[in-house]
Amino acid sequence: MLAPPRTVVRREGGIYALERALQRRGFRFVAGADEAGRGACAGPLVAAAAILPEGKRGEVPGLADSKLLTPAARERVYAEVVDRALAWSVMIIPATEVDSRGLHVCNLAAMRRALVSLSTSPEYVLTDGFPVDGLGVPGLAVWKGDRVAACVAAASVLAKVTRDRIMVEMDSRFPDYGFAVHKGYITDEHSAALTRHGPCAEHRFSYVNVAAASGRGNRPPRARRPAVIEAASLFDGLSDASMAEPPVLPGAGEGTVGVASGDQPQPSPSVGEDEAMEGEKR
Repeated sequence: MLAPPRTVVRREGGIYALERALQRRGFRFVAGADEAGRGACAGPLVAAAAILPEGKRGEVPGLADSKLLTPAARERVYAEVVDRALAWSVMIIPATEVDSRGLHVCNLAAMRRALVSLSTSPEYVLTDGFPVDGLGVPGLAVWKGDRVAACVAAASVLAKVTRDRIMVEMDSRFPDYGFAVHKGYITDEHSAALTRHGPCAEHRFSYVNVAAASGRGNRPPRARRPAVIEAASLFDGLSDASMAEPPVLPGAGEGTVGVASGDQPQPSPSVGEDEAMEGEKR
């Protein structure tokens, strides 16, 4: 039996090389998935998926790993991805769900749900770092995928911009923590605010630093979140049954499942802060 021909990834193809190679092998719809907020100790975990079209239409101006883009550039690329993508989706996992199910379980579930929610079914899946099973199509976990695969980079921008907008909105309800600046990551400013004010409803009590600030550090991770929290949650109104799977935001555009909150560009940290904040998982 003859071995199948090798798939050649051409270096000159840059961030689009891997997808183009797969498309030459007959995988027309290549989806990428990524997340934002894994290293944060407050706010939701957000996962996104995207399929870019073949050819020039799928070459997004300025597309790169979201952490390497300035806030303004991320907003521009976000708008281009939404306009050009064959399909895209965003899934949001609240802090309460991260506490009850565990971070890694939520991360995989969110990426899986984002991928299966795409209005165009993928024929091949590329994920950033973590393999995602149960999709019924071949896939590949790519190390630093948001820097080497365009569809993964597109998903990283969708997830990052969505989460940043949520954290800016959250800052207006919990102004003591500086969420609009550090987006819930563990910075000196955030740690000082945790010590001064204690955690709010949107903190992840399963994280050691939040548990210590709440005085519940001696409890098992999933028992650290208080049964009753006075402050309102961003996801109030979701029933227990609906939380069995990650929640889906209502679609706001043709071909989308889940959308970012807000329509206008929102301020974000500088590119250097972004890189430092999420650098621990790379």
